[in-house]
Amino acid sequence: MNRAEKTRQFIIEKTAPVFNTKGVAATAVTDIMEATKMAKGSLYVHFQNKEELSHCAVDWNLRQLTDKFKTEAEKYTGAKNKFFGLLDYLSDPLNPPVQGGCPMMNFGMEADDTSPVIRDKVYQTICDVQQGIMDILEKGIADGEFNSNWNYKEFAMKAYAMIEGGILVARVSQDISQMKMLMDILKRELNEHAAETH
Repeated sequence: MNRAEKTRQFIIEKTAPVFNTKGVAATAVTDIMEATKMAKGSLYVHFQNKEELSHCAVDWNLRQLTDKFKTEAEKYTGAKNKFFGLLDYLSDPLNPPVQGGCPMMNFGMEADDTSPVIRDKVYQTICDVQQGIMDILEKGIADGEFNSNWNYKEFAMKAYAMIEGGILVARVSQDISQMKMLMDILKRELNEHAAETH
């Protein structure tokens, strides 16, 4: 990267947590200046406007989340261990993997009515995460860890919805007890579909 590209990346990385925490609409140019310690004129050398920067910040937050999921999953061998490991990783929404909380939820709820571009970015990430869960479970079936007649695609969608719902409840209530309960339900259901030989 040349100097301009490095500066652009610096701005994205410094402002991404601000956008994820405050939301796109509520993040002011002064917040961006504070986070980067840069003057307004310097910022607009690298970005056309706040909207362009917000799109880049959303991309960065979403990529951080999916990269962290992949890194966490790679620590485990076997589909069941991977899935359980990811559930444990996500079990405390008050200490989320990405600063500010789940960017899929944060940006998805805000962009639903305000930004088709951001909404599409979030939707694509949701699809990618759901597919990632399905891939783990499908591999588990292929490896004989789970019963071959299990409707794992339905389970993957349900698991994703329960996790996101649990994150919302935990963040609003500042209490992770319901999230822990949901994780236990998902683990129990996964165990029910384990093949007899495992």
